[in-house]
Amino acid sequence: MSTVKIAGAPISWGVCEVPDWGHQLDRERVLREMRGAGLTATELGPDGFLPSDTAELTAVLNGHDLACVGGFVPVVLHDTDHDPAADLAGPLESLVAAGAGVVVLAAVTGSDGYDARPVLDDAQWLTLLTNLDRLAAIVESRGLLAVLHPHVGTLVETRSDVDRVLAGSAIPLCLDTGHLMIGGTDPLELAKAVPGRVAHTHLKDVDAALAAKVRSGELTYTEAVKAGMYTPLGTGDVDIAGIVSVLRDNGFDGWFVLEQDTILDAEPTGEGPVRDVVTSVAYLRAITS
Repeated sequence: MSTVKIAGAPISWGVCEVPDWGHQLDRERVLREMRGAGLTATELGPDGFLPSDTAELTAVLNGHDLACVGGFVPVVLHDTDHDPAADLAGPLESLVAAGAGVVVLAAVTGSDGYDARPVLDDAQWLTLLTNLDRLAAIVESRGLLAVLHPHVGTLVETRSDVDRVLAGSAIPLCLDTGHLMIGGTDPLELAKAVPGRVAHTHLKDVDAALAAKVRSGELTYTEAVKAGMYTPLGTGDVDIAGIVSVLRDNGFDGWFVLEQDTILDAEPTGEGPVRDVVTSVAYLRAITS
């Protein structure tokens, strides 16, 4: 069995593309703490977190001894009047320059945030699925792999949404254990059902009671994140060990990205978010040793 590959993501430090998400830490602190936590690679984070100039981007990553595994790219896929290839172009150039392997697509609504989403008709679904395969081909032509990230507040959130993508598109999945659970999908069951479609993972642990409040509409996604819905790996209600075991037993050799959304009110005076990252790294190493 291959050695486990563990990466980080800036959202675990509260760095997010959503306006007014919370206090945004500077990249030097985030990357320094990421490397200090024992992580050897990162996803890019939101537009503007890392330099868009490719030479500067590679210099920053090299300066922190971090590789780039991929990046989260929100794209509008369901609108016939919008070409999502334009949304992809800039991030794809950065990811190619950084030597990344994966482009993590999310089928966003076109509005800011992840607290609401529309219901698509069949024509919009056809447009979304067609665009997924088209963008995947563009990404493949540049030597990278596109994956789709089921995500709360996007057009692919629920299990029926995921099944529609699995049936109507050839794109592999980013198995995000938290977003799947919050959206009503058992991530362990999905990993068992379609291990061959999982090419990338985002590992999150979740407080199931808060997740249920998001599904019921009692809390928005943002409110639940503020309330601590994401917990260090091994302390919540997701069977992280079971999921990792199933994937590795089925030949998964991609990255396990520790990506646990958090919202900061201000600059941390103590350890801050890195404390939970260190706990999660230790847990993941323990269950894969």
